[in-house]
Amino acid sequence: MKLPTSAALAAVLLIAACGDARDEAAPEAIDVDPSAALNALFEEHFERNLEMNPLSATYIGDYRYNDRLANSISPEYRAAATAMDEEFLRRLLEIDREQLGYQDQLSYDLFKIKRAQSLEADQFPSHLQPINQFYSLTSTFARLGSGASAHPFKTVKDYDDFLSRADQFAINVDQAITNMREGMREGVVQPRILMEKLVPQLASQIVDEPEDSSFYAPVRNMPDAFSAEDRARLTAAYADKISNTIIPAYERLNNFIGDDYLAAARETVGLSALPEGEEWYAYLVRVRTTTDMTPDDIHQTGLAEVARIHGEMRGVMETVGFDGELEDFFEFVNTDEQFFFDDAEQLIQGYRDMSDRISELAKNLFDIFPKSPFEVRRVEPFREQSAAGGSYMSGTADGSRPGVFYANAYDIKARGKWAMESLFLHEAIPGHHFQIMIQHENEELPGFRRYGGFTAFSEGWGLYAESLGKELGVYTDPYQYFGGLNAELWRSIRLVVDTGLHAKGWTRQQVLDYMYANSAVAEARAVAEAERFMAIPGQALAYKIGQLKIREIRDNAEARLGDKFDVKDFHTQVLKDGAMPLSMLDAKIDRWVEAQL
Repeated sequence: MKLPTSAALAAVLLIAACGDARDEAAPEAIDVDPSAALNALFEEHFERNLEMNPLSATYIGDYRYNDRLANSISPEYRAAATAMDEEFLRRLLEIDREQLGYQDQLSYDLFKIKRAQSLEADQFPSHLQPINQFYSLTSTFARLGSGASAHPFKTVKDYDDFLSRADQFAINVDQAITNMREGMREGVVQPRILMEKLVPQLASQIVDEPEDSSFYAPVRNMPDAFSAEDRARLTAAYADKISNTIIPAYERLNNFIGDDYLAAARETVGLSALPEGEEWYAYLVRVRTTTDMTPDDIHQTGLAEVARIHGEMRGVMETVGFDGELEDFFEFVNTDEQFFFDDAEQLIQGYRDMSDRISELAKNLFDIFPKSPFEVRRVEPFREQSAAGGSYMSGTADGSRPGVFYANAYDIKARGKWAMESLFLHEAIPGHHFQIMIQHENEELPGFRRYGGFTAFSEGWGLYAESLGKELGVYTDPYQYFGGLNAELWRSIRLVVDTGLHAKGWTRQQVLDYMYANSAVAEARAVAEAERFMAIPGQALAYKIGQLKIREIRDNAEARLGDKFDVKDFHTQVLKDGAMPLSMLDAKIDRWVEAQL
C-alpha cells in the first residue's frame, strides 16, 4: 500500500535512518531478542494509548479509566498524540524486521502502517469539524449515559465515574465550539444541511426536569444492592449533574449552532470544496480502501457493478413473474403492503428470530466462531432519523457485555422485509459480530491488533458475508435474494455517489436522483445515507472495494487449490489474524495456498 508521508513522518524516518546521536563513549547495547523487544513496544504503546483514550478502554472492557473522557480535539492532546506516534515509529524502526518470525512481521508492518496513517492525518484539519449528524460525541455520550452502552452502571464506583466523565464531557463541548469558531474563520465548516439535522438531536437532550433526561435512566435502574445512603447521594448527584452540567452543555452547543454556526456553514456538500479538500479526500480514499485506487478508478468500478447487479435483479423479476421494467419492480417492492411490518417491534423481533437459524447454518461454512453473545436492539429514537439501517457495537472479549446489532425502525414503511436477511448477515452472523469478536477474543494477537481495525477489511467482510447467503442456506425466498442484491447494489452505488460528492462536485440532489433511479430505496433511507456520505467522506467506499478483493482472493485460492480448497479453512485463515490491509490479506492467503501445493 502506498502511503505518502507527511512532513512529520518524513522527519521521523530521517531520524531513524541517521540513528541515535548518542555519545560515542557510551557502552555497547545489550543484545535483546527482537521479538521480545517488538512485543514489549506493542504492550507499552497499547497501555499508553488506553490511558490517552479512556473511552476506547471502556469499549473493550478495561474500566481503569472510566472516570475520564479525553479532550482529543484540544491542541495539547493533538500535540501529545503526534509526539507519541513519532516516538513509537522511531523505536519500531530500530528493530530489525528481518530477524522476526512471520506473525511478528505482520504485527510490525501493521503497527508501522497505523503510525504512518495517523501522522499523515495530522496535516488535515478534522479537529475543526468535530461533530456532525452522523457521528458526534454528543450522541455517543447520550448512549453511554443511558446505561445501555459501554459504560457500566453496576457498582457505586461506576456511578461516580460517570459523574466525573460528565464534567469532562462539558469541557469537550466547549472545545468543540472553540474549534468550530476557528473553522469558521478558516473556511473549514460543515455543510449546512448536516448541521440542521444535528440540531434536533441536541434539542432532544434539553429537558426541563432531570428525571425526563435519558441520563437519569441509571438512577431509575440503580442496583438493589446499593445502600440507602449511596442511593440518596447518587440520586441527588445525578439530578444536579444533569441539570447543571450536562443539559447546559447541550444548550451551549445547540445555541452556538443555531445562533452562529448555521449562518457560516456552507451550501456545498463535498470535501473538495474545502481548502486542500482534494488531497484530504485522496488520503481518506487510500486509508478507507487500503488500496492505491484513485477516486475516478472507484467511480468507474461502481458504475460497472451497478450495471452488473441490475442484470441479476432482472433475473429475480423473471423468477417471481413480475411484468415490467426494473424501475417498476423497485416501486413494487417499496410500496406493496406484503413487504412491510405495521409495527417497529415486529421488525426488531424478526431480526431476533433469525439468530438461532442462521447460527446453525453458519456451521456449514465455518469452523471458527466467536464465544461472545450478541443481541438485537432498536436504534434509539433521538438518533434514528440520521442513523444507518443497521450497525454493530462490539462486546467485550470476556463476554460480560454482548455485542449489539442496532436495527433502525424509523419510518417502518421504509424498512422492507426483503432487506432483513442480508442486513442480519452483515451486522451479526457471519458478518461483523463474527469478524470483530473472533479478533477481540484472540489472545495470541498483540493488543493493537486485537482491538484495531481497517475499514476495508471489516466492512468488506460484512458485505462478503452477505454474499454467502445462498451458500449458507438463506435467500431461499427470491425476494430475500433480491434484498441481498439490493444491499450489494447499494454498496456499489456508494462508490459512485461518494466519489461523485467529494471528487466530482455532485450536489446532494444529484446523489439522491442517482439513488432513486438505480435502486429500490425509500426516501427516508436515501436522505439519511446521502447525508452520511457527506459526513464521513470515503467510509462508504470500504464495503464494496473490500468485498471485491476478498472474493477475488477466494476465487484465486479455489482455482489454485482445486479439490484441496476447503471453504471452512479459508474463512478461518481470513478471520483468525484480525483485520489488515487488503494487500496484506492477499499475501497472507497466498502463503497459505503455497503451503498446500
